[in-house]
Amino acid sequence: MPSWSVVVPAKRLALAKTRLRPLTDTLGSGAAHDELVLALLADTVAAAAACPAVGAVLVVTDDPAAVDEARALGVRTVADEPDRGLNAALEHGARLAGTGAVAALSSDLPALRPEELAAALRAAEAAPRCFVPDAHGTGTTLLTAVGTPLAPHFGADSARAHRDSGAVALSGPWPGLIQDVDTETDLRAALTLGTGPRTEWFAGRLRTAR
Repeated sequence: MPSWSVVVPAKRLALAKTRLRPLTDTLGSGAAHDELVLALLADTVAAAAACPAVGAVLVVTDDPAAVDEARALGVRTVADEPDRGLNAALEHGARLAGTGAVAALSSDLPALRPEELAAALRAAEAAPRCFVPDAHGTGTTLLTAVGTPLAPHFGADSARAHRDSGAVALSGPWPGLIQDVDTETDLRAALTLGTGPRTEWFAGRLRTAR
């Protein structure tokens, strides 16, 4: 099994997860939204760092709070020097990873288990480029490349875009890997699966507020 480098992009907090703002606004604090975004990031990065197939995790971000969060978890951070959107950030991170096996991982997978990621990465050895569609089947939560450029196509209908670019779609018993969080419904689904401690703590605050 190759040792993978996992690249996790993290937007500036003010721009991230805007569809979750109605939910975080119930806490009556502008800082609550940032706390939720950081909780999702922290639980995702912690799971990736604990995965036995992963040799390194690299968080690409310009947000100081996200930098602090990642470094507290013991992973490397780099600035989003291209500053030209998600795909450019991932290409930048992949170049800096310096390995023949690179994976781009969404930053909002709080129910991810290290063993799920390991299983997906094992499956990804079957082709030069692979991807895992999200729970809705339209987005992408994981894109892998072995000995070839990552060539990310994240954005609207990214699953179709990655398939059209030649990447092989993967499926398997990894519910936490496909359950990204863009809406309140997504968050509930992730909590049902069982999230990491930071997201669970934030969910407890929401339950108390209601």
